[in-house]
Order: sequence, then structure tokens, then C-alpha cells
Amino acid sequence: MPTLGSWGRYPHHPQTPHSVGWPFEIGNAFSRIQGAGVASTLGYGCGRSYGDSCLAQSDHVIALAGMDRVIAADWQTGVVTVQAGVTLDGLIRIALPNGWFLPVTPGTKFVTLGGAVANDVHGKNHHVMGTFGRHVRRIVLHRSDKGVCDCSPAENEELFNATVGGLGLTGIILAVELQLRAVRSSDIEQTCIKFGDLDEFFALSSQQDSKYEYTVSWVDCLAGGKSAGRGHYIGGNHSAAGELKVADGHAKRMPVDPPFSLVNTLTLKAFNALYYQRQVRKVVETRVSYDPFFYPLDKLLLWNRMYGKAGFQQYQCVIPPESGRDAVAAILRETSINGAGSFLAVLKQCADIKSPGLLSFPKAGVSLALDFAQRDALNTRLFARLDALVHEAGGRLYPAKDAHMSAHHFQSAYPAWARLESLRDPLLMSRFWRRVTS
Repeated sequence: MPTLGSWGRYPHHPQTPHSVGWPFEIGNAFSRIQGAGVASTLGYGCGRSYGDSCLAQSDHVIALAGMDRVIAADWQTGVVTVQAGVTLDGLIRIALPNGWFLPVTPGTKFVTLGGAVANDVHGKNHHVMGTFGRHVRRIVLHRSDKGVCDCSPAENEELFNATVGGLGLTGIILAVELQLRAVRSSDIEQTCIKFGDLDEFFALSSQQDSKYEYTVSWVDCLAGGKSAGRGHYIGGNHSAAGELKVADGHAKRMPVDPPFSLVNTLTLKAFNALYYQRQVRKVVETRVSYDPFFYPLDKLLLWNRMYGKAGFQQYQCVIPPESGRDAVAAILRETSINGAGSFLAVLKQCADIKSPGLLSFPKAGVSLALDFAQRDALNTRLFARLDALVHEAGGRLYPAKDAHMSAHHFQSAYPAWARLESLRDPLLMSRFWRRVTS
């Protein structure tokens, strides 16, 4: 029987799937798991959570990929109801030709709607649209203790708020009703602006963010001295004209697991220098398809294999505005000093837009995401230093990406965790939740 895991491949706890294809099979899955003497389980979609939030404490998960049907779609209003196993890619393929797009999307289209709700994902337009959960109208859950429950902002509101960003712990998500956003084209009008250091990034972000629905910046996290924090600012808006065309979906695949990580200090320095210099002009404006704009990494399937079998960890934090500049500078400095940088280093300003979710990650301030090859000693030492910087600055880490956060830091940063625990389905328990609440 094949086993499942998390996208970062760390920690390594192979998951045994119990697959279901229809909502009525969930109850039987609960019974089979309990009958086999397994103490807990967890819903599992595409396994795109980086750390251990998608890993059941028991290592037995209910696999939901087979629940991928569209239940209802109103192309006049853009309201769709789909089963939890439908992927963002699958939804785009039916919605875009009808003039609708996702209201919020993370950096991969290979996540399920259930996963998007469970992690209350955000994207390049957080400063305009907030998180995914703000656009969810209704959720259908199957709880092991109560059966099927409908929840929405008007019905079972407390359970709805706990489920949005609730890491899949309030029940198995069966279906999601979502409000899409109208678009007139599948293209994006993109502007790329090269910046020379961190201060220039913050100045650019302050001047430019209001012009674009989507903004994000790549940063050369290994650059030091006067170039520390240099990178590319990218802004985009949906084009007002053009076709409503779904991307062809062609992608290459990382064929094998290399015997060691291909991401190391030498390759990172070369990649970052070349990537920064790839744009000669200060400002470049162009029109691009939605696919490379939102999902550049999806062009290489199984790119997580580049880190070898040991895997990697993504470190994503958000820092309040008043301390954002200094904290980000300190984090990049620590990263550069340790030579443990990342080819994917992303800066993004988040707005003060409240989510209904109890444990939603974004808050007003700057978000920084860094990938690190898994090296036990170095990561343990470096993350302890980075955690202290984030904690002292009043920031917090992203549970969907995390594989190391301490219970103290989690409970300080997410004080509503106790309310979620009181609403948790008693049969659902992840390795993440056990780690940060014990």
C-alpha cells in the first residue's frame, strides 16, 4: 500500500491512507480506523502542507482526493459548491472560461479546497482581499461525534470560525461553498521593479502596493553589505482584455530523488546572483498568463525532490509593521551569516484585514518565507535564533509551513488555540497539534 507524507518531507512519518470517494463513506472510515485500534486520524488532501500539520498523530489518514466533484455552480453570481477534494487547478479549469477566478490563491494550484480552508491560505492579494476564508460562504463537515454539520457565518458560527484555518481538526471537510471573483481575461498585466536593498523594498512597497491587486517580492537572501535585501518587486492586475483561456498544464517533472540536496551554498549563490541580474532594466512591464504569474513553481512537478530524501523546511513568519524592517534585516543577516539561504525567499506586505478564522496566520505587517534544506544541527541552531527574533518582534510563524515551532511560541502567538481545542473533533489529531499543545 502506498504511503503519503508532507511536501517538505520532514519530519518523516509515512502516512497510511484510508481512501474515500463519497461523503457517506466518511462514517465507515471512522469506524474502520477505530475498529483497527487506531486512536486518531486526520483528513488528507494533496499533502501540500510543508511540515507536520497534514500528518496524523497515528500515521493513519483519511485520503480525500477522490471527493473531487462539483456540486453546484452559478455562473451568474460566481458562487460554486464543490467537494473538499477538488483542487484549485480543477476549479480554475471550469470557472475561468465562464469569467471567474479564485478570490485568493496561494503559490501552488495543487491544493484542495478543503486544504485551502483548513489552512486559511493567503496570496499575493492579501492587502486587498484578505485570506481565503473571507470568501467561503458555507462549509459542510463530518464529525466523528456529531455526524454531518453545516456551518457558515450565520449558522454554527463558532464552528465555522474554528474550521477556517483550523488545520482540519474540527471535522472532515466534505464540501465548500465559495464566492469567486469576476475576471475579463486570463492574463495579468505585470510590472517588475528591481530594487537594491531592503530599505528600497519597503519604500517601493509603500509607494506601489495600492496600484496592484497582487504584489510579491523575491529577495536575494545571501546578498550582504550594501546589497542586503536586494531583489525584484512584482505587481500585477487582471487584464481588462484578452481571452479567458485555461493554461495548457504542461510541466516538467523532477524525475528522481538525488542522493544529496541540490540546494547548497554554492548553487544558491550562483542562482541568486544570476536571478537578480536576469532583469537588466529597472522596470519591466509585460502581459503574462495567470499560470506563470501565480504558479511559477508548478512548472516543475515534484520540485521538492531537489532537496533530496532528507527534505527541507520552509520558514515563514509575519512581523508587525513597527518592527518589520529591523526584524527582516536581522533574519536575513542571520541566514546569510550561516550560509543557509534559500533560492525561494519571498517578501510580502499583509494588511490589517480580519479573517473569520481563529488561527489565521496573516496579520498586518511584512511576511518573509525562506526554504532551508534539512540539516538537523544547523536548522536547530539557526531556527532557535530566528524564532527569538520573530518572537521579540511580536511576529508569528505559519502553521501550514511549520515543522519545529515550540508550544510556548505557538500558544503565545495564537492565543485562540484553546477555543479551537475545545471544538476539535475528538478523533482528529495531527502531529503538529500534539507538538504545539502538549
